Amino acid sequence: MNDKTQRDSATPAIEVKNLTVSYGPVPALLDVSLSVAPGTLVGIIGPNGSGKSTFIKSILGFLKPDVGSVRIFGEPADKAKGRVAYVPQRGAVDWDFPITVREVAMMGRFGDVPWWKDVGRKDRKIADDALKMVRMSKFADRQIGQLSGGQQQRVFMARAMAQGADILLLDEPFAGVDAATERAILEVLEDTKESGKTLMVVHHDLATAAEYFDMLALLKQRLFAYGPPNVVLHKDLLSEVYEGNLRIFADLERDNR
Repeated sequence: MNDKTQRDSATPAIEVKNLTVSYGPVPALLDVSLSVAPGTLVGIIGPNGSGKSTFIKSILGFLKPDVGSVRIFGEPADKAKGRVAYVPQRGAVDWDFPITVREVAMMGRFGDVPWWKDVGRKDRKIADDALKMVRMSKFADRQIGQLSGGQQQRVFMARAMAQGADILLLDEPFAGVDAATERAILEVLEDTKESGKTLMVVHHDLATAAEYFDMLALLKQRLFAYGPPNVVLHKDLLSEVYEGNLRIFADLERDNR
């Protein structure tokens, strides 16, 4: 283990302190603090408009906080962009664009290749290895619009992994896919975690949150809870944040005891 690896293993992958972010006079996040250990699969849950996307953008360094800080392995977020990769929602992508699966994965290498040079053999191998990891190698020459929703999601995960990032941020990767595809995506997330990556996933389905994630962050402008699912998925917390549907929340609490 080299010195850098030793430092990373002892330093939080993501450390957020007193984060407050506003859009004009309207606060999107209020005094949010949490620390994510390396190699953790974290789910971000909360109702619509609770600040989940703002939180992701702050970790990416896209938004400057009013107050507080975000650090990536001990560095300010805006100094560590190469270590963080983003997998967008499927709806944010133009699936008619004439580009193949392999070309999407190769996009992950562009940050390491000077603009005046073509990608080399090493970069092509890294992209191909990323496609193999997400089980999309046999679709490498297919146009991305010809894929299923789950396959499209996995291709963009390959792009993020080809970037060489240590942290992957995913915005609702399970949205709009069937149960079998959801399970396949989850297996890729787990394999990615086992390879040493840290993952943070925006997730809307409370019924599967306990099964899918090591830790959960419950957001509604402020952080109501952060911890193991059996702690966060508590009836009183959920009823306060979601303001209703107590029977379902009670079932969740019972299932996670």
